[in-house]
Amino acid sequence: MHLSEHLFPGGAFLPFRSATIASIFMLFLGSLVCNADQIILKNGDRITGGITSSDGKNLNIKTDYAGDLTIQWDAVQSVSSDQPLYVTSKDGRVLLGKVRTSAGNLEIATATSGTVTLSRGSVQTVRSESEQKAYGAWGGVLDTGLSLARGNADTSTFTVGAHAARVTDNDKISAFVTSIYSTGNTNGVSLTTASAVNAGVRYDRNLNPRTFAFVFTDFDHDRFQQLDLRNVIGGGVGRHLVATDTTTFDLFAGGSFNQEFFQTLTRRSAEALAGEEFDKKLSSAFSVKERLEFYPNLTDLGQYRVVFDTAAITKISKLLSWQFDVSDRYLSNPILGLKGNDLLLTTGIRVTVGSTKGM
Repeated sequence: MHLSEHLFPGGAFLPFRSATIASIFMLFLGSLVCNADQIILKNGDRITGGITSSDGKNLNIKTDYAGDLTIQWDAVQSVSSDQPLYVTSKDGRVLLGKVRTSAGNLEIATATSGTVTLSRGSVQTVRSESEQKAYGAWGGVLDTGLSLARGNADTSTFTVGAHAARVTDNDKISAFVTSIYSTGNTNGVSLTTASAVNAGVRYDRNLNPRTFAFVFTDFDHDRFQQLDLRNVIGGGVGRHLVATDTTTFDLFAGGSFNQEFFQTLTRRSAEALAGEEFDKKLSSAFSVKERLEFYPNLTDLGQYRVVFDTAAITKISKLLSWQFDVSDRYLSNPILGLKGNDLLLTTGIRVTVGSTKGM
């Protein structure tokens, strides 16, 4: 006879065993609930998940049931983190520990200094471990597109673009390169129908939370404008009119020095600069961005250049997206007999490496 029958005759062991299993199961569920960050809103709602970041105005949390959520700090009653968070104060201190709120302050339970209390207004950022590791690291995207036709006419068009950026709370370094090359073969005659490259590097530095200064250099090559090389060096100041996790809108102005090396002549001129940049995340999978720059020529008054870029990106997975880009370069004084406008439309796969913040 089984020992349980001696101890619990008539199957009395079964209710005991069921109750034990149920208790263990409830404890397991409780441990899962407790093993998460908790946010209680002023309206009484409770949100459970993993805190990813905060900029002092908004708090971002990743949930299993609603994806990524952005909550205004003013709507938060209390916060309690189960994971250690990196808290950066406005005086430059970086503290690591579990965080909870008390009387409007943040209490960080550090391993080295005990519990440190900061007023919420003195906190610059809050980041999870993964966000902290990504902070200040280079990230980028690679765009590719290929179009082929075979038959009576053989054509090939290849586009490639790369964008990279390193973003911190105080500055940003960004770089890009885009190119298109197209050939066609009809009745045994081979022609190159497009050959252009655009590239540039820019450095932005925040002067305060709303104002920034920048310097840049751009390079352009366009075979069919007879442009061997255009090199522009410039800089200026700008204003962050909108700066949220889902929307950014900047206005900027400055000046530049433009050197153009055409096949038949060389031109050098001073330019003014006025521009704007807009990024909008419409959903977790779809975003749009746009940038417009206007360069009035100060050496040859009445002449100007316009640079326009826009893109729509649909996220397929963490690494892959589908992108549609439109780029336009307009020159009011092209070489005699040539058009001043070159419009480029490309679409294809985008590969993401690292963080895409700031791109």
